[in-house]
Amino acid sequence: MPASAADIPGGRRLGAWLTVGLLILGTGLLSRAAIPLRALWPPLVALAVIMLTRHALVGLLVGGLAGAILACGGDPWAAYLSLFADHLVPSLQSSWKTGAIAFTLLLGGFAAVLEAGGGFTALLNRLAAPGRDATARVEMAAGALGLLCFFDGLANSMVVGRVSRRLADRSGVARVKLAYIVDSTSSAVACVALISTWIAFQLSMIGEAYELAGHQVNPYLVFLQSLPYNFHSWFTLVMLFVAIRFRFHPGPMAAMVRSAQSENHAEAGDQEAAAGHPATALVPLLILLLAFFLGFLAFGDPEPGWPDSRARLVAAFGSNAGPLVLVLASLIATVVALLMFPAARGPRPEVPLRAFGGGVGAMIAPVGILVAAWIMGSVMDALGTAELIAGALRGSNILWLMPTLTFLTGAAISFATGTSWGTIGLLFPLAVPAAAGLGAGPHLLAVIVAAVFSGAVFGDHCSPFSDTTIVSSISCGVEPHDHVRTQLPYALLTALVAVLVGFLPAGLGVPAWISLLGGVIVIVLLPRLPLWRARP
Repeated sequence: MPASAADIPGGRRLGAWLTVGLLILGTGLLSRAAIPLRALWPPLVALAVIMLTRHALVGLLVGGLAGAILACGGDPWAAYLSLFADHLVPSLQSSWKTGAIAFTLLLGGFAAVLEAGGGFTALLNRLAAPGRDATARVEMAAGALGLLCFFDGLANSMVVGRVSRRLADRSGVARVKLAYIVDSTSSAVACVALISTWIAFQLSMIGEAYELAGHQVNPYLVFLQSLPYNFHSWFTLVMLFVAIRFRFHPGPMAAMVRSAQSENHAEAGDQEAAAGHPATALVPLLILLLAFFLGFLAFGDPEPGWPDSRARLVAAFGSNAGPLVLVLASLIATVVALLMFPAARGPRPEVPLRAFGGGVGAMIAPVGILVAAWIMGSVMDALGTAELIAGALRGSNILWLMPTLTFLTGAAISFATGTSWGTIGLLFPLAVPAAAGLGAGPHLLAVIVAAVFSGAVFGDHCSPFSDTTIVSSISCGVEPHDHVRTQLPYALLTALVAVLVGFLPAGLGVPAWISLLGGVIVIVLLPRLPLWRARP
């Protein structure tokens, strides 16, 4: 997710900030040298600071400041002023970007109200109704609940783990397996959802990257075009189904599942969360989706009347009504969630409004990362960073490898830093403009967009520094170290399939549906290989 939740010891924190100071000082010295490669300095500084501090916001801001210092000839005060006047203010003049801020805050509050209402607890109890195989039944119910919590990755991790843990203990589900299920249905789902706390950030970064590349596009249409090529996210969900259905437990997971079957994890203070009614969660989610689709049809169609042709439907969803529709849909759904908040959960309107305020507050840091990523992109554009990369690669016939290289780079950055949004903010201003400079067409650019998202999700899914990884383990009562080492084999296998069956063929022009079908077949066949023991 946006920023890491890792707790950095005091001594290391002091060393990290001293290093940040040295990097800024080095930037001042570098500004006086006529070195063409200095345009690469801001993203390198941002990456180093993120790895040192585990904070994407700090890294992106320091990287942006470093770039501004270079652009201003080494004058730190002029660079500070330039960050606001030349890079922040122009970014906020875009309706897509201001809409992204409003929507992200509203949907954060909406998610908090749904969680506080207890509808998800009741829904899990319904999904896990008595059946033949209690373990598989509860695992599948937790996975289904994770898919339903599509609106936010971090909220997904907290909600599903919290409401599933006690039921999982009673049914013999290993907590490390539950943590894997929870984590696999968090970022991967939010990244491909048509409406989530991720979508506003994704659309704004798509628009920014294409603008830097000199292309005017509708961000939502590009997002839709990239969806089939987000191989790592889709294959993560397929791998989850295979792990549940076929008891596929590679690596340390097998031994821990075996030992969990003879242990009782129930704790004296581990009380079951009070359930509400499923409708308090399902109805607001349905309203959110309906308002989203109907809003595009109502405000996006350039012609009067109801869209009655495919061309008008495409025009409606490809219009610039996106910011207005996203904000209105989240407002309407939030009002419905507040009105449906069960009185048994606490006095109204105090309790639901308090939950809403807490959810909005929780999204302030992600919004800060969003704004910092815009600044970083603008600074790299001013320095010509993408043009430098494109010029270095021009004539190398490497364009078909760009999706794979983008995915692997994103996976390495996100794993090392633990931040998906920070990875997206770093890669988009580099990968898309550079590919466009090498002559990539609209189709290949959409594949590269998907590769950025897939690479970011990889680290968010399995990095020991990722807040989603940490929250998933804590909400399921698992040590983060155990969660990481049992989940990593799944993530690495999925990434390998995404590269070999997905991004390499896509770079050569193979249609997405062939890669998706091939990837599903490969993953389903994995438990049958002699290398693995399918059942613990």
